[in-house]
Amino acid sequence: MGILEKIAEIEKEISRTQKNKATEYHLGLLKAKLAKYRAQLLEPSKSAGAKGEGFDVMKSGDARVALIGFPSVGKSTFLSLMTSTESEAASYEFTTLTCIPGVIQYKGANIQLLDLPGIIEGAAQGKGRGRQVIAVARTADVVIMMLDATKGDVQRALLEKELESVGIRLNRLKPNIYFKQKKGGGLSYNSTVPLTHCSEKLVQLILHEYKIFNAEVLFREDSTPDEFIDVIVGNRVYMPCLYVYNKVDQISMEEVDRLARRPHSVVVSCGMKLNLDYLLEQLWEYLALICIYTKKRGERPDFTDAIIMRRGASVEHVCHRIHRTLTSQFKYALVWGTSTKYSPQRVGVTHVMEHEDVIQVVKK
Repeated sequence: MGILEKIAEIEKEISRTQKNKATEYHLGLLKAKLAKYRAQLLEPSKSAGAKGEGFDVMKSGDARVALIGFPSVGKSTFLSLMTSTESEAASYEFTTLTCIPGVIQYKGANIQLLDLPGIIEGAAQGKGRGRQVIAVARTADVVIMMLDATKGDVQRALLEKELESVGIRLNRLKPNIYFKQKKGGGLSYNSTVPLTHCSEKLVQLILHEYKIFNAEVLFREDSTPDEFIDVIVGNRVYMPCLYVYNKVDQISMEEVDRLARRPHSVVVSCGMKLNLDYLLEQLWEYLALICIYTKKRGERPDFTDAIIMRRGASVEHVCHRIHRTLTSQFKYALVWGTSTKYSPQRVGVTHVMEHEDVIQVVKK
């Protein structure tokens, strides 16, 4: 019995089992087994086949965005509109067969946009180059999920299921669970909040499934067994995702309004170039990028060349970006902008910068 058959068997068993108090341990064990088999499935096979054409693209620019979606939803058209790169677009499926990179220039930042081949159902098992597509998506900072507005809900559910099964968690935070394996001493289990989904027995059963008998577990939030399994496995990627509904010119206004009000969703039409500027604004928010301008002593700030940083970056990060030796010679910095109480404010290396701040570094 192959791994795929085992996975299918367990999924059937989970769907057959009623969810109640009596079956929660059984379901917890099945979920742990399922996660284990899926991890085995993702491991590359030992026997190396013939070398094919490379798929991944070198990371460049300030951030990386992956375009994921079913074939023929308008990913290549979107890439051609947003960037100066031409990606072949046609009215048949699988026009794009490899990963095509482009660069969006927005607010002084270079955002690398990757047009990936269409994903089909069963991609997580390797159908239609699905594994490579998903592997590239794991390296991105944000995922844009392109959906056809005429059949968006079905496509969205299928894509989420495919990404979920390979350990990509969309628009979710990492579970607040402390987990550490030990050499001995059995299982030490604690929680700082009342737990409604997990119990000590269930935690023990799940750990035994992974052959872990000595560990320290502390729940700091009410997590589900699935989230606990994610913490044990430890190779999960938590990333923001924007659901982009394309081809809204083919549906009614009421339907457009319904889709636009859903969380993390944007409605666009690549064919008629509708709402693309709002999509870029949203993408900037999801990437959490900020622009910081530098200023020389006695001169006006240089607004032509911004330093692009992540939100929450401190003065120390900015100094590293300018030159790696600058922090050792740093005396203080003068900052103008929204992060200060008054302008200019004299700050140290720990001061957190905000969007469009101006900084002048004074050396020793």
